[in-house]
Amino acid sequence: MDDIQASRAAPASPTPTVVVAMGGHAFMLPGERGTHEQATQNARAICSALMVFIEAGYNLVLTHGNGPQVGDLLDQVERTRDHIPTRPLDVLVAETEGSLGYLLQRAMLNELRQRDVRRYVVTVITQVLVDEGDPAFANPTKPVGPSMTEAVAKQREAEHGWAIKLDGKRGWRRVVASPRPKKVIQRHMIREAAYRGHIVIAAGGGGIPVTKDATSNDYVGIEAVIDKDLTSSVLATDVRADLLVILTAVDGVYINWGTDDETRLGAVTMAECRRYIDEGHFPAGSMGPKVEAIYGFLQRGGRRGLITDAHSLVDALDGRAGTHFVGRI
Repeated sequence: MDDIQASRAAPASPTPTVVVAMGGHAFMLPGERGTHEQATQNARAICSALMVFIEAGYNLVLTHGNGPQVGDLLDQVERTRDHIPTRPLDVLVAETEGSLGYLLQRAMLNELRQRDVRRYVVTVITQVLVDEGDPAFANPTKPVGPSMTEAVAKQREAEHGWAIKLDGKRGWRRVVASPRPKKVIQRHMIREAAYRGHIVIAAGGGGIPVTKDATSNDYVGIEAVIDKDLTSSVLATDVRADLLVILTAVDGVYINWGTDDETRLGAVTMAECRRYIDEGHFPAGSMGPKVEAIYGFLQRGGRRGLITDAHSLVDALDGRAGTHFVGRI
């Protein structure tokens, strides 16, 4: 029995559990610079929206992206590399897990106190095991960090062994692998804390990617980026979630997006979901990983999935908005 199956076989909580995944842009709205004040205000707004799950009696596990924030840290590293020792990407992911987790944790505690709800909030710096033999490592595709001139990019490639690519009009950028998550190392602690009613913030940025050393069997950090929705899917299985919610910028999942025939999907079975995936309705760079994450969760025994935006959460939980996925053929 593999780790995911073992997690699914573990005793379930008598209280329903929801895993909610949101992107790193939830902290920085369109047109914003991403200041601390803006991030603080946005964290408070998203936590206020998430109170619908607390009021509905769910155990809550919250995950988040970190793209803009880890990008800023990589920019800082690049600008100060001649004066301050550099830090690898896995450490920067850990830093954003801590800083963004703190903003969410503080905002969530304030929302709970405002409603006189006695629940604790904890942030877990989460490591995620990936396979060093994952094909993604042979073909890095995920752009990270600032744009560079071709000369600087070639210099970094020679000095540090970076993979570099031309990223459209943004110029030359470093690219890293985006391997698939195999196991959330802290899964048991996250599950136990959630079952006790604590609100858990975990797997920020998809989690810190680690592999196992072939000789010592030690965990070793690796420079890569894990898709946060795929990690959230694995974690939802690990904690035996009743519901996996992925928050995005639109109110639901659409087929024929951007055409005159675009249609929001209401309720979708696994068979329908598979057919839409095979027909290419969900591009890899946008809705694809989100739908794949929900589909994988249902494949592993999950009951329900939901994709919507934060503003539609109340209506979506009542079935009046969003796209609902059910674990039935």
